[in-house]
Amino acid sequence: MYDGSDNPSVGVDREGAMTIKDRSVLVTGANRGIGQALVAEALRRGAKRVYAGTRQPLTHVEERVTPLVLDVTKPADIQLASQSVASLDVLINNAGVSVFDDFRDPAAIERHLAVNLFGTFGVTQAFLPLLTRSRGAIVNVISLAAFAAVPVLPAYSISKAAAFSMSQSLRALLAGRGVKVHVVLPGPVDTDMVRDLDIPKTAPDAVARAIFDGMERGEEEIFPDPMSATFAESWRTGAAKAFERQNAAMVAEPPAS
Repeated sequence: MYDGSDNPSVGVDREGAMTIKDRSVLVTGANRGIGQALVAEALRRGAKRVYAGTRQPLTHVEERVTPLVLDVTKPADIQLASQSVASLDVLINNAGVSVFDDFRDPAAIERHLAVNLFGTFGVTQAFLPLLTRSRGAIVNVISLAAFAAVPVLPAYSISKAAAFSMSQSLRALLAGRGVKVHVVLPGPVDTDMVRDLDIPKTAPDAVARAIFDGMERGEEEIFPDPMSATFAESWRTGAAKAFERQNAAMVAEPPAS
């Protein structure tokens, strides 16, 4: 698999892992929670430029931050944002929605898919030319709900499972262009999304640190908190991951005659 070592624009250390120092990073959903923490952590790690995508205009005191009005459900926002970015090394698709439902209203599924699946896809497609040029990375923030549905969040769980599958396909299809795809699979994080759930939660800044640590280690799946970390070894050595690699090989292999 390509590790970017022949392209200095990616920022690669001796082990071949991508670093954030002097890179350009775009974070969607950057106004709060994990997104806000990712912006701060990217700055701490020496990012050259951080594009902060938010639905409403954002101001930031750090001169390395460029705010972008970016509602991921609006194609016009996505197009304008992509035209405002000259170069990009790392795209972090963090924007998401999570609303309690009980399957009574089909519109709930549509709402979650619009943000968590189609929003992520639309932003990725718009910035893919820049990422291909830099041989950069896509980081999709998904959820452990992609592995096992949360019954009180069925529409959310469906959308995250779909986004996970999309990410696996992107990983295989983009490998030949030198673009890496990382998937983040957090458990409960102390954000507005799960504030009403009486369960242990991890602080967003700790999750942000773990996301960048995992990316810099070259981990395809990043488990950034104590709960999700319990799944890491079994996933990476399990049958499902092996099956993903087997399927991905079809992209590189010529069709049978």
